[in-house]
Amino acid sequence: MKGALREKIASEITLSDYPGKTIRKWREELEITQHELSKFLELSPSVISDYESGRRKSPGTKTVRKIVDALLELDKTRKSSLYFAEPDNLNEIILSMKDFPVGLSPSIFLKKIQGVNLSKAVPLVRNIHGYTVLDSLKTITTLRSSDYWKIYGWSTERALVFTGVKFGRSPMVAVRAHPLKPAMVVYVRPERVDPLAVKLAELENVTLVRTQLSKSEVVSRLEAL
Repeated sequence: MKGALREKIASEITLSDYPGKTIRKWREELEITQHELSKFLELSPSVISDYESGRRKSPGTKTVRKIVDALLELDKTRKSSLYFAEPDNLNEIILSMKDFPVGLSPSIFLKKIQGVNLSKAVPLVRNIHGYTVLDSLKTITTLRSSDYWKIYGWSTERALVFTGVKFGRSPMVAVRAHPLKPAMVVYVRPERVDPLAVKLAELENVTLVRTQLSKSEVVSRLEAL
């Protein structure tokens, strides 16, 4: 588990257009302070702050490796360690999951699932690098906050596809509250979509999509990509 999480964090930081923001995202996800991280690395807190704010030149791969290792070692000392805990029902929550070798344009992704873009204020520019199909109710009611990273595969630039959605408010509230953000959220056959869900999506710069295809058809089409 540690090796997978280590590779995931390191690759996200290295490939990010804003490495500093990605470092901050994972530091906050692991609930580690700038002071704790800087002390472990024997650096001034201002150095970490400068990296995260973009005031300092993006760290090289050697520095990224040290930062990632430090984050995981600090996390390891906690009782609520992120990478040791494994939810008992993860297989029930995640119905299908895949990472793409090459990013897919959002317009092509929408066409594949017959999706309708509800968040008109969000430009369709973020390529989709994978997807995760989730049971909405089980995700919201049983998935621990510390386990949310596990639904993102190797990249957060993916579509989270929620089944069993009624009005769509709860999934977007969860996305809003968590530091990890997907590129797209898809609702499969919702009864209707609460305007608040659309507003939250636009605030988070996340494309919100509705499809009237059945759950099985969506999964079939996605797995064929």
